[in-house]
Amino acid sequence: MILVAGGTGFIGSAVVRRLLRDRADVTVMSAHPGRGLRSDGVRLVEGDVLRPETLLTAVAGVEVVVQALTFPTFPVEKPRKGFTFEEFEHRGTERLVRAASDAGVRRYVYVSGAGAAPDAEKVWHRAKWAGEQAVLGASMSACVLRPSWAYGAGDRALNRFVAFARRGPAVPVIGDGSQRVQPVFVEDVAEVVARASRVDGPAGVFEVGGPEVMTMNDVLRAVLRAIGKPGKRLVHVPPALPKAAGAVVRPLPRPPLSPDAVDFVTGDAVADTRGLFEAFAGLRLRSLDEGLATYLRPRR
Repeated sequence: MILVAGGTGFIGSAVVRRLLRDRADVTVMSAHPGRGLRSDGVRLVEGDVLRPETLLTAVAGVEVVVQALTFPTFPVEKPRKGFTFEEFEHRGTERLVRAASDAGVRRYVYVSGAGAAPDAEKVWHRAKWAGEQAVLGASMSACVLRPSWAYGAGDRALNRFVAFARRGPAVPVIGDGSQRVQPVFVEDVAEVVARASRVDGPAGVFEVGGPEVMTMNDVLRAVLRAIGKPGKRLVHVPPALPKAAGAVVRPLPRPPLSPDAVDFVTGDAVADTRGLFEAFAGLRLRSLDEGLATYLRPRR
């Protein structure tokens, strides 16, 4: 049995779909399993990395754990509720790894992120690195995957720009749009995770990024081409403005942004994929244009 922690999220849902194509025995761990009904027949179990007492039952009888968790307000932290990178990526991973090890799980796959490092400037990169160390230091076979910037039909990042591009006179871009990103299609990330979830799959740390390193301006121009509006303008907004707005709305139950979230979405996201292709033979990652074409179409 494969347990997907975070299997109701953006990347996690894609992983579940991919595993089901292999007819794998999949269970999804959710902090609130009673809130969702799945039409794919996948079993939901309760498990919350903020409540360690729920985890041993969640991992009982599991052979492989795939962790693709994010906190509910990601990337906007809500410390009073425990919704922070430190609590989920660092301490939460430690809790789930400990439960999995105690339960005799054979393999652990952790979806981390490009840029993870102990001395990184941003807390999300430091927290992810700490989570990686918990996984790699356990007694199980382990694979750590570091996607760059995943996009797809259900993402909450690029699709906001799609909405602006379809309805508005222009597309707002935070900053000058020069940050470097390596967009990777979420279904391709899921392919890598599915291969990694095999008991005899590759072990170690692998970065996952698409075939192109682009600026954010390039990414948004590709979106405009995909929806048939290549002539729309990109309007660059100084980061100070959304940061100020984020500070105002941060107390809301589910704030759309915060000052730190602005930094998160405007940072570089580039991966070194040399080790990935050596370990995952025959892997092909789609270009941004190919990925967008699977779910974006011009509207007539």
